[in-house]
Amino acid sequence: MTENAQQQPPAPDSELPTQYAPAEVEGPLYERWVERGYFEADAKSEKPPYTIVIPPPNVTGSLHLGHAFQHTLMDALTRRKRMQGFESLWLPGMDHAGIATQNVVERELGKEGKSRHDLGREAFVERVWQWKDEYGGKILGQMRRLGDGVDWSRERFTMDEGLSQAVQTIFKRLYDDELIYRAERIINWCPRCLTAISDIEVEYQDDDGELVSMKYGEGDDTIVVATTRAETMLGDTAVAVHPDDERYRHLVGRRIKLPLTDRTIPVVADTHVDPEFGTGAVKVTPAHDPNDFAIGQRHDLESLTVMDERGVITVHGPFEGLDRFEARSAIVAALRADGRIVAEKRPYVHSVGHCSRCKTTVEPRLSMQWWVKVAPLAKAAGDAVRDGRVKIHPQEMEKRYFDWVDNLHDWCISRQLWWGHRIPVWYGPDGEVVCVGPDEEPPSGEGWTQDSDVLDTWFSSGLWPFSTLGWPEQTPDLKKFYTTDVLLTGHDIIFFWVARMMMFGLYAMDGEVPFKTIALTGLVRDQFGKKMSKSSGTAVDPLDWMNAYGSDAVRFTLAKGANPGTDVPIGEDWVQASRNFANKLWNATRFALMNGATIEGDLPPAEQLSATDRWILSRLNETVAEVDALYDDFQFAKLSDALYHFAWDEVFDWYVELSKTTFMAGGEPAEVSKRVLGEVLDVTLKLLHPIVPFVTETLWTTLTGGESVVIADWPKDSGFRDSAAEKEIETLQQVITEVRRFRADQGLQPGQRVPARLTLDGTALAPHEAAIRQLLRLQPEGDTFAATATLPVGGATVALDLSGTIDIAAERKRLAKDLAAAEKEKAQATAKLGNEAFLAKAPDNVVDKIRGRLTKADEDIARIKNQLDGLPEA
Repeated sequence: MTENAQQQPPAPDSELPTQYAPAEVEGPLYERWVERGYFEADAKSEKPPYTIVIPPPNVTGSLHLGHAFQHTLMDALTRRKRMQGFESLWLPGMDHAGIATQNVVERELGKEGKSRHDLGREAFVERVWQWKDEYGGKILGQMRRLGDGVDWSRERFTMDEGLSQAVQTIFKRLYDDELIYRAERIINWCPRCLTAISDIEVEYQDDDGELVSMKYGEGDDTIVVATTRAETMLGDTAVAVHPDDERYRHLVGRRIKLPLTDRTIPVVADTHVDPEFGTGAVKVTPAHDPNDFAIGQRHDLESLTVMDERGVITVHGPFEGLDRFEARSAIVAALRADGRIVAEKRPYVHSVGHCSRCKTTVEPRLSMQWWVKVAPLAKAAGDAVRDGRVKIHPQEMEKRYFDWVDNLHDWCISRQLWWGHRIPVWYGPDGEVVCVGPDEEPPSGEGWTQDSDVLDTWFSSGLWPFSTLGWPEQTPDLKKFYTTDVLLTGHDIIFFWVARMMMFGLYAMDGEVPFKTIALTGLVRDQFGKKMSKSSGTAVDPLDWMNAYGSDAVRFTLAKGANPGTDVPIGEDWVQASRNFANKLWNATRFALMNGATIEGDLPPAEQLSATDRWILSRLNETVAEVDALYDDFQFAKLSDALYHFAWDEVFDWYVELSKTTFMAGGEPAEVSKRVLGEVLDVTLKLLHPIVPFVTETLWTTLTGGESVVIADWPKDSGFRDSAAEKEIETLQQVITEVRRFRADQGLQPGQRVPARLTLDGTALAPHEAAIRQLLRLQPEGDTFAATATLPVGGATVALDLSGTIDIAAERKRLAKDLAAAEKEKAQATAKLGNEAFLAKAPDNVVDKIRGRLTKADEDIARIKNQLDGLPEA
């Protein structure tokens, strides 16, 4: 904490403006928090640490609802822990986002009529750094707007000097341990980005294509194969069949003519082939298909690359120079003209891989790349969860994690880009290969060159939990804040990021896990549960909602939808409702301040408290305990709902309303209730603060005169419970609710006063007569009182004189009509439930629905009859 944080601010005003204006409050308030150092963690502190590292957003990114959702939850966790006395560190930063950032800058160059090759590597990288400094990191300012309580003094970037040293260090260690190697393998190639991409960066979607069946060979040597990528036939080096397939046994080992070429290719037997699929024969193109590559390896087949890096055919002949899709059509046409086409199925819907960044169709391609041997690393990552060192929440997500780490293939980590961490390997003039660590000088002299590729972005972000804390140096931060406590992230990047961090963390930190808990969230959807997208017009900029309703409203809406591991629907109406909640908080606190609510002095002992006071304090402590348990289980939706209903329903709608009568009466009971109301608001605002920080800070400092709720103590359950008071107030609520319903049913206006006689003697409600009369707008009986309706409820009797207030005849006619409808509904439901044939065939949910209709009909009949009995004779 900075020196400024120790200074006491001036005493707050005792009054609040009549309306809450988020736009005027949020920005200045956030900057004050930052200036006072509330979010800065102290590595020398003796407090227990609590650490969360932010999933680093791309430097090219801007705040979207997914970010706002996860940031709200991470902020809530760290704010609460800070209030609980932990040295809380929420560490921010950005990812350099290799492909995405390079694409942005290349587009900018394109507007100038230039390419990166016009600049050269060094100048281009400098241009990217300039772009990053000028335009990158837009999201960081938006995080401030959301209220992210991150430690800005520790902000990191994956291309920082320190993080770059970490990357080079772990590359060298993995290389020396023979866990990094260079080999020619099939990779996913993006002809637009001109780089390899990993399996997890390929998005599969169903595309309309064409399945072509064509004849290879001549005469008795004819064999039919099918493909959706006819252009790859130019690189076929075999046809494969299953060794037990009698249809082709005579062809195995023989060579057949490859159409449109002057080559012959062998027929090989391989168990990978499914004899039941298609014709039972498959074309083998080892340089352009991963399965074919494996077959080629087993049978020592030649690998022929037939396209360049842009997907243009390079084989000499009539198709040379054609784009792969143009070549596909041309080759099918040539085969058709040659009588080689047996069948064409069009459209043929099949799954096709696309680059997740530019959406270009991915091309499998044989290429020399750098790889991580993941088997031992992945085993360690799986064991850490199996033996309980790392918990996955919700637990049912463990299966998805294990499905991934238990089946990982070696990871291609090289990318043919200029922006990123360059691979620290040098090649010598005589074939030498030298991997250079961060403290080593690279070889020099004529003929030595560094590898031109850079590392996959996920390689550096996989080091994030410890590289951001100073590793490989044994810094005070690393000692204090590693292992981190919670990784909160979407279930969609278990594969991209979570598994990478687990593998690298365990490897680099000598078996210490990178985090104790992986808390997985769902994805934000629209209010109908559908994916938000710009093309469908359902994408939402959270800043628009913040501008309209305030950041607290957006945060509270997101938290209320955050059930572990499940997707989060959100609509603007819900944000408006959250804004209304913030306004309710504001108005209730303003009422409390105007009526002298205070936190000064200790709470009076229980014997000096009214039942209403004891009830709300009992409910307050139950809420504290419930919220704590739900936080520890990452049940943000449930804890937000619990706080919402406690604050709105119990504090504002009941305790505040019941207290009005006490305040008007004055005296010692009023002073006691003012202290209780102050206590309740103090604790409630603290409980709400981690989720809605801005409005609670404004209200809490005004109410208490404290420096900031950010550094206030988190509420503790005092253990106070009063079941008798809770039962008494529950009965009081029942009486008020039932009479209000009766009034509404009789068509009385809410503010319309009605003469009434209350018979409360012998009940616990006797002390509440003034409150009952005030809340129900009930006048004293008067000399001319004549009861026209009597309501026995909660052990008490409320008699009302409705003469002259309603049209009795019209009301009886309306109720009689409602009674007839309810009795008809009951008869229909009873008949269905008495029909054995229906019960034998109907699904359980249908039968349950009809039983529910019968129950409701019985309740409606009883209610309407009670209303009719309560009406005076016409």
